[in-house]
Formats: sequence, C-alpha cells, structure tokens
Amino acid sequence: MKIGLILENLDPRRGGVEQWTCEFARALLSLDHEVHVVAGHFGPARPEGIVRHVVETGRSRCDMAAAAERALRRLDLDVIHDMGVGWHSDVFQPHGGSRRAAFERNLALTPRWQRGLKRHLAGLLPRYRDFDRLIARQYADDGRLFLALSKMVADHFRSLHDVPDDQIRLVYNGVDTERFSPCRCRAFRKPTRAALGLTDEVLLLIVAHNYRLKGVPTLCRAAGRLARDGANVRVAVVGGKRQATTTRQKGGLVQYLGPVEDATPYYAAADVYVHPTFYDPCSLVVLEALACGLPVVTSRYNGAGELITSGREGHVIDDPADARELAESLVPLLDAPWRATMGAAARRLAEQHTIQYNCHQVLDVYREIDSSARRAA
Repeated sequence: MKIGLILENLDPRRGGVEQWTCEFARALLSLDHEVHVVAGHFGPARPEGIVRHVVETGRSRCDMAAAAERALRRLDLDVIHDMGVGWHSDVFQPHGGSRRAAFERNLALTPRWQRGLKRHLAGLLPRYRDFDRLIARQYADDGRLFLALSKMVADHFRSLHDVPDDQIRLVYNGVDTERFSPCRCRAFRKPTRAALGLTDEVLLLIVAHNYRLKGVPTLCRAAGRLARDGANVRVAVVGGKRQATTTRQKGGLVQYLGPVEDATPYYAAADVYVHPTFYDPCSLVVLEALACGLPVVTSRYNGAGELITSGREGHVIDDPADARELAESLVPLLDAPWRATMGAAARRLAEQHTIQYNCHQVLDVYREIDSSARRAA
C-alpha cells in the first residue's frame, strides 16, 4: 500500500505527534508498505526508508494546508492520513485533538472573569480566524474518516464539529514497549538517581513542554502538601524551555531538567509518573511511563486516562487544578510494595497498546477506504 502521512514537522524531539508518526512510519515500513511523508520540516532522526516531500509552511496554517494539498495531488497514493495539518485526506487524525476543545480547556487556566473577554478577543485575532477557516475545511462532510485518539476526542468530534458517528473510528495511541520497558530502565535507575542527588526519596516525574497546560504547578503544590505532612518526595520536570535548575517550592524540592534527547533514564529514576493535564487527547508520555512499569496519576481531561483503572495502574483525578485531590491520590503510592504492584499492572496495560497493535488498527481503517474513487468524485 502507498501511504501518505501529513504533519508539520517530522522530528521526534519536538513532541508526541512527531514521535508517534516516526514510530508509526517505521512500523508501516516493517510491513513493506511504501510511506510518503509530506511535511514542512524533517529532523535528523527521521525513519530510514520514507519518501520525503518538503512543502512551504507559508505565513499561516491555511497556507501550509494548501501547499500540502498541491503536493498530495501530484502523488499516486492509496491512502492519505493527516495528523491535523491540512484538509486533503482520507483519514483525519488530529493528534492535538479538537482545537475548539483545546481552546476551552486553555481558558480554564485563566481567571473566570477573563474568560469571556478572551473568548471575544479570539474572534478578532487573525490567528484564530485562520484556525476557523482551517477547521471549516478539515471537518467538511466529504467522506473522510476521523480517527479519535480517545472517547473524549470522539465526543468532541460529535458535539463541537458535527461529525457523524459512522465517520468516527476510535484508535488509542500505541507505544514502543521494547524501547520503554522495565528491563531497559533497570540499567539507568541507579546512575540517574545518583546524578539527581536522590537516595530514598520518592521521585514524582512529569514530562511536559507546556508547564501550565500539563499541570506542573498543580504537581508542585501537591508535592509541597505531601512534604509538609512528612513525605520524603522530590519532583522532576523534564522538557520545556526552562534551563536545568533546582528550587525549593512549597516545601518540596523541584528539579527542572530542561529538554532531553531521551526521557528513558528519568522514567527509570522515577517512582510515580504524574500528569495532571488540563487537556491531552491521548498522552504518549503516559503510555511510555506505563510501559516502563510506573504507576500513573493523570486527570480525566487526558484521553489516555480512559485506559487506566483507578487503584490498579494508577489514579485518574477529576480536577487538574486541585492540588489537594492530587496529593490525596499520591498518598497510597508512597508505599513501595503498593507501587510495585501497580507498576506491574501498568506494564501489563501498556503491553495491550503496542505501536505494532496500533499500526494494525490504523491499517484496518485504511482498508475501509477507496481513496482514489473518493478523490476522483
């Protein structure tokens, strides 16, 4: 099968959609599919064997979508799979979820009195008008199938974009369970904890670029509550633009480690992965943490939380702004034997969501499509 994948930047160092697309492309190549990638930029760690097509990103997102369409129309592809960039596709899978839902969840980070004003001003800004034009074409009823990364995203497709049920397919993200595994982590644990200055502290880890959206302030406040109650905890924050620093915050020690090439050593050093996000369609880092055998605490606004049974692989909290609720959910995980039990369950859960299984699920969706007939119509 000749498959076209569209995204803004194929560089796994940039974030979840880029990393997932690289892993997905490798899985397709291993099954002898021909993989074309249409993107504005390609990083040095791109998969071997893909066919690259570089397009101009332009001054707006609509400019890039139009450039991607022109490039795709020149190719003889069986299936076109868009990760949320353009409008010319057979399969539309916005890894950032619904932009409208994301906008509303970002508003939750601001004081209530500012939300109405921000909502009004957004309609006046060129950036948001460009988003509206793009969304109108992405969700046009032209027969494409919509891949939802979670039930939450599927609900947003229906309620915010009027996508019919028969055009929605639910496919959670998959994870490389060989790269992220307890066995691989074992060699990293002692040296990484030593480098972080840890002895017997319980390390709470988060990997995030957008600190506020992913709930880093809530985690720091929750760790402070635990520390004041006598818990021996430490927080490590991997990712973002902040340079590596160590600070005392709310009575608990917080280390900002900055961006890293590979988060595996930090999963290895951690005891619990904490991701109290305000919006995540299906967080790949949560799946990576589960695969490494870490119990996970996340929020109900994370599609990956739909896979977790509270009390078995971790906990799912209701309010990502509530430090007290988060701290209470972490208390049972301060017990090492209980963490080990939940960590083993976390690994078993991740093994049900491998990138290979994920790839076969998406291929099943591809097989539903007669792309050439649809585009010729």
